[in-house]
Amino acid sequence: MRVLKKIFKQNRMWAERVKTTDPNFFRDLSRQQNPEYLWIGCSDSRVPANQIVDMPPGQIFVHRNIANLVVHTDLNCLSVIQFAVDVLKVKHIIVCGHYGCGGIQAAMDNREHGLIDNWLRHIKDVYRFHQTKIDAIQNEIEKINLLCELNVVEQVTNVCQTTIVQRAWKAGQELAVHGWIYNIEDGILKDLNVRITSPTKTFNFDK
Repeated sequence: MRVLKKIFKQNRMWAERVKTTDPNFFRDLSRQQNPEYLWIGCSDSRVPANQIVDMPPGQIFVHRNIANLVVHTDLNCLSVIQFAVDVLKVKHIIVCGHYGCGGIQAAMDNREHGLIDNWLRHIKDVYRFHQTKIDAIQNEIEKINLLCELNVVEQVTNVCQTTIVQRAWKAGQELAVHGWIYNIEDGILKDLNVRITSPTKTFNFDK
């Protein structure tokens, strides 16, 4: 219980610090939600969206799951995308993975992990699509990190293929989908040069 009390104490201290800097911050924040960005990232506790890009609450709409997957049967993820695109009218959807992702590693280690194996199946499919390229790498860390990157690219494609995004583009809505990756070891984001702005826009990913 002391740990939980500590969290509430830290919350109060944080709120006071924010109000000291901007007395109207929470009042103004409570009156609107108008972010330009939807962030689809990994649930990993070391990859918090707002802190990485140094943005305050209210600037980024966030969805996180293990290995930042966009699965067409995941109503949670699809509902977030629909709300972001149709209601909030975000202009950018960012799929952000990270190097050393535990979900990617688990998908590659050929061990049983229980229920999560059903989720990891989607990562195994990405590996299957690119198996020749990945297996050509001898270093295990580099192999996993390449799959982390390729997984981001695949999820960007999945976002673009949703009826939500396709419909928005057909209606002329300004919307770009990006693929990024984060390095936990130095805190730096990397643009994977994946940016799609229309149904006919293609991209190249060279690695």
